[in-house]
Amino acid sequence: MNEGILIVLSGFSGAGKGTLVKELLKAYDNYALSISMTTRTPRAGELDGREYFFTSKEVFEEKIAQNGFIEYAEYCGNYYGTPRDYVERQLADGKDVILEIEIQGMRKVKQMFPKMLPLFVTPPDAKELKRRLQGRGTESGEAIAGRLKAAVRESEGIEDYEYIVVNDDLGACVKEIHSLVQAAKRSPARNEAFIDHIREELKLLSKGE
Repeated sequence: MNEGILIVLSGFSGAGKGTLVKELLKAYDNYALSISMTTRTPRAGELDGREYFFTSKEVFEEKIAQNGFIEYAEYCGNYYGTPRDYVERQLADGKDVILEIEIQGMRKVKQMFPKMLPLFVTPPDAKELKRRLQGRGTESGEAIAGRLKAAVRESEGIEDYEYIVVNDDLGACVKEIHSLVQAAKRSPARNEAFIDHIREELKLLSKGE
């Protein structure tokens, strides 16, 4: 079985990352969504190992000390992190693991997984981004303005990604992401073992063995 690849999906708030991930998981069976670990208490209806891996602050900090997270952060008094062992197990099982994180997290992940595939999701233009944020109907004008300011900062890091994905038509965008993942699996940098194997075979054949 071929090992899967790690996909980091980033993008502006309102670009539709969460919806894209849900549709990818529904449309194709080779993807797995990375499950975060947190020290916050479960909410009604949440299950350990489905929404999150729930744990204590002591266990979380011990895992930090053991370099057990791909990336982690503290938010509102609770830790949130991506467990390294869970991701590596899914990759070993042949699953293509999706991490939905922001640019700072992507840079941390790249240090640990240099062959991961970073994709940046954006709407077709800034006006559409503002329209989508307003269309949620859940945030104040001040909050939307703050997200747009954050998007200005985030746009400075787009060049750090391997591909830009323009989320205009949802169905087409899901297919495009899947195509990019399949193409990435054929890159020489992600097929070193195969390259080494065929080189050795060619050397033997060239010697008449």
